[in-house]
Formats: sequence, C-alpha cells, structure tokens
Amino acid sequence: MVRTTQRSRGLMAVVGAVAAVALLAGCSGNAASPATDPVAGSPSASGSSSSSSSSTTTSTPAELTVTPADGSTGVKPDQPVVVKAVSGALGTVSVTDAKGRKVAGTVAGDGTWTSTARLAPSASYTVTAAAKGEDGTPSTTTARFSTLKPKVTATYGILNAGATVGVGMPVAIQFDSAVTTAQQRADIEKRVKVTTNPKQAGAWGWLDSRQLMWRPASYWKPGTTVTVAAPLTGVQTGPDKWVGNDDNASFTVGSAMVSTVDIKAHTMTVRRGGQVIKVIPVSTGRPGKLTETRSGTKVIIRKEGEVTMDSTTIGIAKGKPGYYKIDTKWNLRVTWTGEYLHAAPWSVGAQGNSNVSHGCVNMSLANAQWMFENSKVGDIVKFTGSNRPFLPTEGIGVWQYSYKGWKAQSALV
Repeated sequence: MVRTTQRSRGLMAVVGAVAAVALLAGCSGNAASPATDPVAGSPSASGSSSSSSSSTTTSTPAELTVTPADGSTGVKPDQPVVVKAVSGALGTVSVTDAKGRKVAGTVAGDGTWTSTARLAPSASYTVTAAAKGEDGTPSTTTARFSTLKPKVTATYGILNAGATVGVGMPVAIQFDSAVTTAQQRADIEKRVKVTTNPKQAGAWGWLDSRQLMWRPASYWKPGTTVTVAAPLTGVQTGPDKWVGNDDNASFTVGSAMVSTVDIKAHTMTVRRGGQVIKVIPVSTGRPGKLTETRSGTKVIIRKEGEVTMDSTTIGIAKGKPGYYKIDTKWNLRVTWTGEYLHAAPWSVGAQGNSNVSHGCVNMSLANAQWMFENSKVGDIVKFTGSNRPFLPTEGIGVWQYSYKGWKAQSALV
C-alpha cells in the first residue's frame, strides 16, 4: 500500500492542472495569438493555410518551322517561303519586304503556308506567323532573311505602253540582255499574260533570246485594247542574273493601214480599212548584196523624223565607193538594219521608174510628209519583188511566219 503524503498530493494537483492547460492548448490554440483568432486570423477567414493545396497551369505554345530559317542570307529569289506547324495549329502568315509589300501565298490541306510569288533579289524580308498551341495558347513567331545580291539585275521593257498602234504591232517584251537558256525563256513565258478586248486568238514566241512577242493569229482588229502583265520579279535570266521588278502595260489598236511596196513596179500602194487611199511613186534599193531592199512583211518600228543616213552603218566606209552621209526628213523605220521610208528629193527623177537607193524607200518631200503624218507605229508595210529576204530578227518580223510557224517559236513547245 502506497501512501500519499500531503506534499505529494499537492504536487499531483499542480501536474494535473498543467496537463489540463496543455490539453486545452492542443485543441483551441493560444487564445492570445492573432493568427488563430477566430475572427481576425482563422483559416476560414484568410482563405489560406500552410496546409491548403495549390496548382500551377503550364502553357504549351505551338511549335513552327520557317524556311528560309531566321537569319538566312543569300536566299535565291525562286526559293519558296514555307511556314509549317510541327505542333499546334498555324494561323495567319505575313511575309513582307522592307517597304511593307506583301508576298502572296496559299495554305495547303495540311495547314502549311507556302509563298506563290517569287522574291526579289537584293531584298530583306520579315516573316510573321500567328499560331495556337494544342491547349489553345496563342503565340507569334518572327523570322528575318535576305535574298542574294546578283552580279547583274536583269532589266526589260514592254514596248508601246499607252500608245495607239497599227494592226501589225505585237505585244513586245524586250530584255536588255539575252535570256540565256531555253528553260529560262520557258519560265518567263509561263508567267506573262495577254488580255485582249475583243478576245482574239494569239500566241507567244521568241524572235531571239532577247525578244518575247505575242501576235494575234492575223492582224489585230481595229479598236482592240491589249493589256499585258509581266510579273517577272525573281526570274533568273542568266548566270548570276535575276529580274528585279514586275511590269504591266496596255495599248490600243488604231485603224488598219497596210501599204504594199512593189519593188519592180516602183510604187507604194497605201490602203486604209482595205481601201486604196494613195499610190506613191518610189525608188527602192538598187541591185546588189548590200543595197537591194528586202522583201517581206515589215512593221513600222518608229517614227524618227529627221535622220542622218551614214553608209558606214552598212559597211561602206568613208573614202570607199558608194560612201554617203546625208540628212533626211520624214523617216519611218521598218528594220533595225537601216531600212526607212523617207524623203529623198535628190532621187525624184528615179522615183516611179528605177531603183537607185541603198535599200530605203525614197519619196518626194510632199509624199514622204504625207506618209509620215498618216502613219502609226505598228502599221504594216509589205515588200515584194526582190530576191533578198527580210529576216525576222532584222525588224519586228513576226509576220514573216505563218501562225503555225509562229507558235513553234514558243519556248514551251
């Protein structure tokens, strides 16, 4: 039997009281602490607790590939720009040059964007592509690149833009230097387009490596409007030679004026709308390899007015027999090789009865002025009666071909 003394009973009472306080503290917290005050700091009032759980959302943007890659240099103008989503979905794509001009493109069935227009040489481009990740997260990707700087920027012109021309003038795109290969000429031909009103059948063909022309099956109908588009930026025309611009033009076809020079009869018969309006006595080139006027269907290339005729241009040097250098008026050029219709007052006595010129059609001052004032660039002048043929490349020789023969001049056949 264990006895409990008065002292031990007192000690136990103290221990019991401390235990009771400890038990109370374990259930309700410290009443003096603001953090556990049921009004000021309880977990239900603050909305947070060290024991509460939290979650972090992870976004997943789309992954894109851009070709040419960001920072690329020396990109060939015929390389397409391609933007593709590896993950997520591709949205809008914009490709612009330094001046803000956009490069056209299309979206394929798999969502890939590919440019449809060629790039310009010596240019900088920015690609901006919007996309959404698989979880809908939006993003924007930007890439920049530059194209090659060629040794030569190829240039060209569309002849007779804005003019009223005769029924024989074809659409003519003339390059300042040769388009070197057949494949390059075919590439150009695929890209150019002619629209006529009223609609007329016609075909492209190359006179030589510099001259691409579109002629109707037969002469133009008077009043036709002709429009040509040449989107040739980025086309290669030779080793390290690329076109740097697009062009377009239009012209109108005027009245049908067709003249016929009978070399043997020494006359030029002028018809407008099929009706004879004037017969002019002429003198053409005297017989000889260098002087005989060429036979064939020619086109008035230019109205040049006053021209100095110089025999050195046809191989007759100063001091040699037959040399001449003389100023002439009312000149209509019909070949690049020096044949003109012009005034020749010194040969009036021969006009209508003999051929004494160096290849040109000689007329009196009055007749030459009338012809000049009534003619247009593109009017037809037919020559018959000589044994020296007019070669197509010696002028605008598209009418030296049958229509079938002209179509065979295409680079696409």
